[in-house]
Amino acid sequence: MNILILGGGGREHSLAWAVLQNPKCDRLIVAPGNAGIAAIAECASLDIMDAGAVVTFAEEESVDFVIIGPEAPLAAGVADRLREAGILTFGPSAAAAQLEASKSFTKEICAASNAPTAAYGHFTDAAAAREYASAQGAPIVIKADGLAAGKGVIIAETLDEAHAAIDDMFGGAFGGAGAEVVIEEFMTGEEASLFVLCDGTNILSIGSAQDHKRVGEGDTGPNTGGMGAYSPAPVLTPQIEAIAMDRIVRPCVDEMAKRGAPFQGVLYAGLMIEDGQPRLVEYNVRFGDPECQVLMMRLGAQAFDLMHAAAEGRLDGAQVNWGDDHALTVVMAAKGYPGAYTKGSVISGLSECPADSFNMVFHAGTSAKDGKITASGGRVLNVTARGASLREAADSAYGTVDRIDWPDGFCRRDIGWRALS
Repeated sequence: MNILILGGGGREHSLAWAVLQNPKCDRLIVAPGNAGIAAIAECASLDIMDAGAVVTFAEEESVDFVIIGPEAPLAAGVADRLREAGILTFGPSAAAAQLEASKSFTKEICAASNAPTAAYGHFTDAAAAREYASAQGAPIVIKADGLAAGKGVIIAETLDEAHAAIDDMFGGAFGGAGAEVVIEEFMTGEEASLFVLCDGTNILSIGSAQDHKRVGEGDTGPNTGGMGAYSPAPVLTPQIEAIAMDRIVRPCVDEMAKRGAPFQGVLYAGLMIEDGQPRLVEYNVRFGDPECQVLMMRLGAQAFDLMHAAAEGRLDGAQVNWGDDHALTVVMAAKGYPGAYTKGSVISGLSECPADSFNMVFHAGTSAKDGKITASGGRVLNVTARGASLREAADSAYGTVDRIDWPDGFCRRDIGWRALS
């Protein structure tokens, strides 16, 4: 099969790595890709937000199957246009992608399906939002309603912080994403992510992971897109996963189908777990980044078969074959991230890093210039390892980190600390 993956980050590098292990893959194109992806697959210069251009490219290149990585093209309806053109696609329709594109829509779906989640208010003007926050008290969670590249969530410890976050969002700090705001109760417990494939009717859990959102060790400092992750998440026991599937994911998927927007793709359920009970924090409609990297490291070649089954509506006959293993990824970011950072610094030592089914450096924000790998983003590398235990995976990943010579980069040294302690 000829396969096209849309995207150019660490998530897409790990998807490409897994797909290439499957013998069904004859040709792999990634658009736009990055320097790491270019070493293993063809990269194409393509505007992945332009549905017409994507369809034309797929037709011209005789693409059999398209895997859409990021949320923005899904929300823009790229999957819809591909399906209209008769091209098999992994990723939800624009209508179904509202589960990530609109936090208030997700709350409405949860209410209709009795899925447990945080109490909330939905606002279109700052004054009413500030009044609600004041009445609820702090800590409280302020969220931009729309897509904000994983950054539109503020956990306000005080009312002053809450009011400032509200003013920033309505003032345009997150662009159009903050034109409407959702304010939620602050949930306590431990957070974990459950990844579920859906084919419109059937659902299949494909594993759990735990992300580290804060930039600093000990989970301190501002939120980021993610500084590392590990899989499986011990807090998400088989019993708690069964509750989440039965009370949260299944009812919401059924509600989407009832509304004429069946969900097909991967549903990432962010869960808050306390006293053995999960509540929904949020849905994403694509693989997490960097959670995808640890999932792909553990799934390997079967990841392609599972996504293909979801796209063809065959999940009722699919199953996941798990090894008794663990995977961990460490994000190496440009100094200054998630604030201002410089681009163009040279990264050395990558050629000396192991690359096999147990160790991979997935590129997130890299470019190739004059034969050298340079940093072109905030989160730049995902140093990923698999082991018989989480400690083994962590030691292996950090061993590879220490081989990389990049004075302008940094990483957290405590990824996996909750499980390891």
